Amino acid sequence: MLKRLLRVTLQTKILGLIISLILMMIISLTVIFAYMESKQIKEQKAQLALQTAKTVSLIPAVEQALRTNHPSDVIQPIVNHVQDEVGAAFIIIGNREGVRYSFTDTQEMSKSIKSGGYNRAIVFGANYNSTGPSPLGSSLKGTSPIYRQVGDAKKLVGVVTVGFLTKDIQQEIWTKMTTIGLFALVVLLFGIVGGVFLTKNIRKDTLGLEPHEIAALYRERGAILQSVKEGVVAVDEKGLITMINASACDTIGVEGDLSGKSIKQVIPNTRLYSVLENGTVDRNQEMILNDRVVIANRVPIIEKGRVVGAVSSFRDKTELRDMVNTLSEVKKYSEDLRAQTHEFKNKLYVLSGMLQLGHYQEAIDMIQVEAASQENQSQVIFNQIHDPNVQAILLGKISQASEKKIHFTIDRHSSLDVLPEHFDISKIITILGNLIDNAFEAVMVQEDRQVAFFTWDVGNDVVFEVADNGKGIPEHHISKIFRQGYSSKASDNRGYGLANVKEALDSLGGTIEVDNQQTGGAIFSVFIPINKNS
Repeated sequence: MLKRLLRVTLQTKILGLIISLILMMIISLTVIFAYMESKQIKEQKAQLALQTAKTVSLIPAVEQALRTNHPSDVIQPIVNHVQDEVGAAFIIIGNREGVRYSFTDTQEMSKSIKSGGYNRAIVFGANYNSTGPSPLGSSLKGTSPIYRQVGDAKKLVGVVTVGFLTKDIQQEIWTKMTTIGLFALVVLLFGIVGGVFLTKNIRKDTLGLEPHEIAALYRERGAILQSVKEGVVAVDEKGLITMINASACDTIGVEGDLSGKSIKQVIPNTRLYSVLENGTVDRNQEMILNDRVVIANRVPIIEKGRVVGAVSSFRDKTELRDMVNTLSEVKKYSEDLRAQTHEFKNKLYVLSGMLQLGHYQEAIDMIQVEAASQENQSQVIFNQIHDPNVQAILLGKISQASEKKIHFTIDRHSSLDVLPEHFDISKIITILGNLIDNAFEAVMVQEDRQVAFFTWDVGNDVVFEVADNGKGIPEHHISKIFRQGYSSKASDNRGYGLANVKEALDSLGGTIEVDNQQTGGAIFSVFIPINKNS
């Protein structure tokens, strides 16, 4: 469970990485820009304050007003105009003795400006910036002395101080930061939207698979390709090899990594280019590879209606020839069994002739010989199958098979104890009777009629298997044979036997499997739990 929680999707990883990077960059740039902007605003305000102070100190009307009895009448209008132009919080003009002649608050004009903050201008005649308290609050100030020209000399007669409140400067900085923050937020939103589209595009390119799924598919593909007996080669739309397995290398007679090489360099007589051009499928085509005849199949790889590659699989024809020979041997073995059956019939005719001619001893000897051959089957029924009901069913079916000339055999490895009490005998009769009867009917069209029975109860289930050598069941009919009324035979009142078997099995909690044997015929496997609640 923890692994599943920790296994984050690729889309989430990429989107998280993109957002983290953008957020980190935005925060870093915002902090740097905020610091630079704050420093720049303070420097601009300091420069503006000092420059304004210098400019006011050089206005002749200001210097002349300081000579009059009421300087503020001239100075205050000038100060108000300059203050409005530069946006200063206050402009203070005072004489050398520290008497103030201008201020925003007229009540403060009578107060002295002589303090440590103005000594540098009054005493030393310096132009400078300073920060500190003011009548309106903490402020950034620019201070400049006022001189009067006396002959060739200058006489300091006053001082000008232009101030900007610190809170106003901070408010301006905050306004700039808000604007920067909004732009950063817009950039972040664009980054998120772009990241979403990017991750969706990547997920589309990976067919919706996560990295661990792609890795698992890659490992599985490699294992499958190396395990299959057939040679497999895949090329892209340019005819370059993208994948080749070991069987293909062995068949072609090459070694090493062939990825990225042209298929023509490896297989000069290849027909994969025609598949790439036409998008057609070639099946079971003979060709020569490394002086060996192979059977090749070629299939195009199509994506969105366009051929993007092709895959070829091929197998040595020698192996197919060996397989055909093996099948021929199996057929011959079947014919031998049929011959043995014919021979057994001939022996019966001989036995009948002996009895008619009165050669009883010779007939007895012959019967004993044949009885010995049947002893094994009887031993299985009476010594290995201990349930009397199943024994009775099998003995009855042996007789029925004899009448129909069917070779009904009971597997010598069969073993069955007495069935549990909850095994309803009527349901067992329904199951075994119908399966064996169906097998008998299936082999009636055969010359060599073979039906085999097997039972086993080692483990949690009782197993019954009935196999025949009939024609088998078509694959598209297997899912229908247990439906009531369904039958492959054109006859009325049929199609109930296997339906009854399925119903009986459902009541016992059992299951049934149907398969066609490679040698022909069908095999029905029944599994019934020994324990009632299992």
